[in-house]
Amino acid sequence: MDWQKNLLIAAILTTLLMLVIRWHEFQEQRPAPAAVASQTSSSAATPTGAVPSATSEIPVAANELSEAAKVELAAEKLITVKTDSFDLVINPLGGDIVQLALPRHFLKLDTPDQPFVLLDNRDNHTYLAQSGLIGLNGTDTAQGRPLFSSEQQSYQLADGQQQLQVDLVLQQGDVKITKRFTFTRGDYLIKVDYLIDNQSAAAWSAQLYGQIKRDSQNFVKVSALEMNPFLGAAITTTDENYKKLTFAKIAEKEFKTTEKGGWVAMVQHYFISAWIPDADSQNTYHLRKLGNNDLYLMGFTGKVNEVAAGSQGVISAGFYAGPKDTKRLEEISPYLDLTVDYGWLWWVAKPLFWVLKFIHNLVGNWGLAIIGLTLCVKLLFFKLSATSYKSMAKMRKLAPKMAEMKERYGDDRQKFSQEMMKMYKTEKVNPFGGCLPLLIQMPVFLALYYVLMESVELRHSPFFGWILDLSVKDPYFVLPIIYGITMYFMQKLNPQPTDPMQARIMQMLPLIFTFMFLWFPAGLVLYWVTNNSLSILQQYIITKQIDAEPSHK
Repeated sequence: MDWQKNLLIAAILTTLLMLVIRWHEFQEQRPAPAAVASQTSSSAATPTGAVPSATSEIPVAANELSEAAKVELAAEKLITVKTDSFDLVINPLGGDIVQLALPRHFLKLDTPDQPFVLLDNRDNHTYLAQSGLIGLNGTDTAQGRPLFSSEQQSYQLADGQQQLQVDLVLQQGDVKITKRFTFTRGDYLIKVDYLIDNQSAAAWSAQLYGQIKRDSQNFVKVSALEMNPFLGAAITTTDENYKKLTFAKIAEKEFKTTEKGGWVAMVQHYFISAWIPDADSQNTYHLRKLGNNDLYLMGFTGKVNEVAAGSQGVISAGFYAGPKDTKRLEEISPYLDLTVDYGWLWWVAKPLFWVLKFIHNLVGNWGLAIIGLTLCVKLLFFKLSATSYKSMAKMRKLAPKMAEMKERYGDDRQKFSQEMMKMYKTEKVNPFGGCLPLLIQMPVFLALYYVLMESVELRHSPFFGWILDLSVKDPYFVLPIIYGITMYFMQKLNPQPTDPMQARIMQMLPLIFTFMFLWFPAGLVLYWVTNNSLSILQQYIITKQIDAEPSHK
């Protein structure tokens, strides 16, 4: 019995350790509150500078017109775009997206007037999406970046309108270049097209590049008890469907690869931004640190495109900026949905999330969906749990005999072990029966942890009463305390360790877990409270049945 308890304690502590490790990988990165309108001037005031790519042809300075003069000129012509999904700002200098807020996602639950700002370009923070043309006839040259013109400075998706197009125009001799942004209602994917109208006497050629430019700053102070999610770059390659690179890793060594199709993304908790170039062409990807500055570049350079004299051509890419919507990301590009990081248990987590979403569609409340998912998991493992509880109930029933045997044989451990195994055989007790079923279920429990931590659907989603947001901690710590109480009662239904040290460790576990769960998201604690409550009910019924059975003499 001692070795069985040791195994159970080790399994519980291992699970605790894995939860703590994952726990410290999560803390939502939230930029300081800022309204889009108040930041447009500072957005323009930050020189774009160094527009990099996989080649040396990318401009690093603006010599034709001083950078300061161009920025000042562009600041007067910033283009604002409002749709149901975006509230963004485009700088005509280069046609970069220098600010992007998500009006359907609030910065905080109690500030619905302040949208969550994803892309930002203030004095103390850089995060923008750049794109351009390089090569023989590229618009981005060693002399600087192009200054586009537009018919309007403000665009808005009208009621009933499904798409909105924003055109930026540049005349390059006899070649008219239109940089077109296409926004679709209800979608977070922006289509970026370069329309080339070549009325010159010679063929025109250039390469499209797109990149995300960001510093490594974290505006949220993270304490030892807060959760810290991954913040950094991600890319898909031939060797790895989902490859993550921290800022420190990029600073240590530049990463380059050439892939057919693919994507490159900037990942944070709940949200991503990503460039998705032409799926049928070879694209060169680069992730690197920009000089000695705290700036990092995550981008691609496409193939050489040629437009014959007197003809038209289109060069396209997609830019996604929004929540980690698994279904939509799957549709956009292969493996882009893996940015919803379920860890190494993704093969278990994805079906669990599908069930969670299915239940939510039926009940309309994410808290009730979590309870429903917990019930489904309990039903799935009902037989295994019953086997485990039966074994523990029998062990609990035999506890007095075990204590008597231990007292009788004293320090003769060999004799004690022999008599104990004989008693197991007589009473038909499997010493492995109590712990192995629990060990088998642990991957599912851990996968559920990933699902509930990574699902943007739970962000700002209420349950009932005081639980207004399932993605943050219980404000009054009611659920963690209930969890501690349920864990205490579960222990009372289990056989108690004969070893005093083991008994003290087991008694401490409810307190340890309760303290740790004080900072866990309410949705995750709700799962454990529900799971424990169902386990207590099942274990109580089985224990009563076993207690009623006669013991063998």
